[in-house]
Amino acid sequence: MGKRWSGPEATKLYGVKRITYDFINLFYPNVCSVCHDGLSLYEEVLCTSCLYHIPRTRFWNWPDNPVSQIFWGRVNVEHACSFFFFRKGSRYRKLLHMLKYQGRDDIGVFLGRQYGLELRNSDLYKPITAIVPVPLHPKRLKERGYNQAEVIAKGLSEAMGVPVVTDVLLRNVYTQTQTKKSRIERMQNIAGAFTIKNAEKIEKGHVLLVDDVITTGATLETCAKTLLDSVDAKVSVGTLAYASNV
Repeated sequence: MGKRWSGPEATKLYGVKRITYDFINLFYPNVCSVCHDGLSLYEEVLCTSCLYHIPRTRFWNWPDNPVSQIFWGRVNVEHACSFFFFRKGSRYRKLLHMLKYQGRDDIGVFLGRQYGLELRNSDLYKPITAIVPVPLHPKRLKERGYNQAEVIAKGLSEAMGVPVVTDVLLRNVYTQTQTKKSRIERMQNIAGAFTIKNAEKIEKGHVLLVDDVITTGATLETCAKTLLDSVDAKVSVGTLAYASNV
């Protein structure tokens, strides 16, 4: 075990850390990704106020929530939920843009961890045995530098104590961006885009399929069907954000 500091020693150690933090902050300001106020020594990505005010859905305690209903009659997922609402005009909306397009993978890990703290206390998600991020095609991965779903999964894993599995669900077709497509167009665009390998890694388990945001659910539906058609496992869905107009 490492040495436990107390009394004057602990005060001195904190003072050194504080001075070091303040010095570095002079040249590389550490600010909240939402309000841009300075972060304290023990804050990361978001200040305490912005973290507290994230518009959480709390769908993880509501089996028949709106995210779950997206999949009704389409694919047999056990449960589905999102961490926060992704509303037009919301100041939290930019977090996903920074995660996806500005190289801020730290946002994904941090928010995934916060999400995982909620899911680990939900009876609906306690049976999860593996976390599977929606994969990117290797070409897209090279363009972006990382898979945003995978960094979210990493944060979830840290909080839930469940392993991330990235070599079972694979993307073998490079597709056009889904952003401005209708649900039908999205389904057509990604038909046959995914494949399964190493199925034994999740056999008989309960998989949490993870992505950054859910809109029509087309990509997640296709991934869930691919898993269920090839592996004897249960599938639930978790996304960081839910694109809602409510």
